[in-house]
Amino acid sequence: MLLPAAAAPARGRGRALRSALREAVRSGRLAGGTRLPSSRELAADLGVSRGLVTEAYEQLTAESYLRSGRGAGTWVSEGVRAAERPVRDRAPRAAGAAGARVDFRPGTPDLSLFPRGAWSAAQRAVWGRLPHSALGYPDPRGLPELREALAGLLARRRGVVADPERLVVCSGVAQATTLLGFVLRDAGVTSVGVEDPGSPEHASLFAATGLGTVPLPLDDDGLALAPLVRSGVRAVVTTPAHQFPTGIGYSAQRRGELLGWARDTDAVIMEDDYDGDFRYDREPVGALQGLDPERVVYTGSVSKSLAPGLRLGWLIAPAALTERIVARKRTMDLGNPVLDQAVLADFVVRGGYDRQLRRCQRAYRERRDAMVAALDEHFPGTTVSGIAAGLHIIARLPARYGPEDALLERAAGAGIALRPLRDCGTAGSEDGSVPLVLGYAHLAPGDIARGVAALAEAWRSGGSGRR
Repeated sequence: MLLPAAAAPARGRGRALRSALREAVRSGRLAGGTRLPSSRELAADLGVSRGLVTEAYEQLTAESYLRSGRGAGTWVSEGVRAAERPVRDRAPRAAGAAGARVDFRPGTPDLSLFPRGAWSAAQRAVWGRLPHSALGYPDPRGLPELREALAGLLARRRGVVADPERLVVCSGVAQATTLLGFVLRDAGVTSVGVEDPGSPEHASLFAATGLGTVPLPLDDDGLALAPLVRSGVRAVVTTPAHQFPTGIGYSAQRRGELLGWARDTDAVIMEDDYDGDFRYDREPVGALQGLDPERVVYTGSVSKSLAPGLRLGWLIAPAALTERIVARKRTMDLGNPVLDQAVLADFVVRGGYDRQLRRCQRAYRERRDAMVAALDEHFPGTTVSGIAAGLHIIARLPARYGPEDALLERAAGAGIALRPLRDCGTAGSEDGSVPLVLGYAHLAPGDIARGVAALAEAWRSGGSGRR
């Protein structure tokens, strides 16, 4: 519900507490009729004075967000209109606790692994040698030394055909997607195929550029070819190294068939290589782009390996699209910050990025093992699908742990955040199992074990009767 701010001045802590409470009520995370912890309990949870909590409660009661009665406690008012959100995506509420106890939703790396010392050293080195001229308006493609460094890195690690002149530094894969969307729309494309199930962000990003999306089903080898052919689309987004969310790796045959379709129909494939460096049972399979760089737009970022807050990513374009993408990048933002690019270039060239990838690889493999072991212990019969890679798994809990909505509601009540597979576009399971997309990279092994145990307890306490 709230984040403590014990280090901030008292006035700032009070303002942050009031703001967080208001937002929790408006968003529906604190539903009307919810009883709040006593001022003493919440103050202890947040590490602040009881008087600060009392003042926040009084202020929000005066604003009608809360109501209270002598001896009756403090409650969320029923009259506040909350934004509508599906139950399954609602942030967990846990009365008496300061926010979600465990968040298993996927997509976030362990931000504590960010190499602060090495990054700071790279910043100091860059400032010491960066010429004044470098601080002018940058090349919209990106800083030349970063493009050179990334081209070498991606060719070496991901098997990409990487010409620095065709590499564009972007604000993450999100911007790469919108850049491509605008260029495709200008070329007369009206819709883009997206994997189903797949990343919900792809559809919203393309919609922002005026393009529709066509959900396309998967089979065990990857994107199913026949529905793709029937769809008539001239562009498609794929995650072939580690499909999100199912976790499958595209087979060699399907990769070839997909490229054949692109050549036959004069189509474009966008490859979102969002976590291609993280494979735990073998060396990662090389990027699809390396097989046909004139048909595949390759995208990636440091969001999973370093931190999403850096907003640093890349796009490698076919020759026919490069100048149009660069022109769009120029009008969009004139390019990324020079200092951040220079620091990343230094970090890559001096070997810091490779060391960071090895560090993350060890940590995330351990956490995946911890997740699988905890599910085996507390939810026997659960199957984990997909290759051993990435930052999440698909766990299919047996039908006896359903129905799905009931499990999700009990989890939210216990402060456990979950994402069901159906949130990624696919229909519910036909066999009654409960398929979940579980992220583990941002959690310590002990937290994973405790979180899964708490989820099992939440299910038992719900009195399922289907045991």
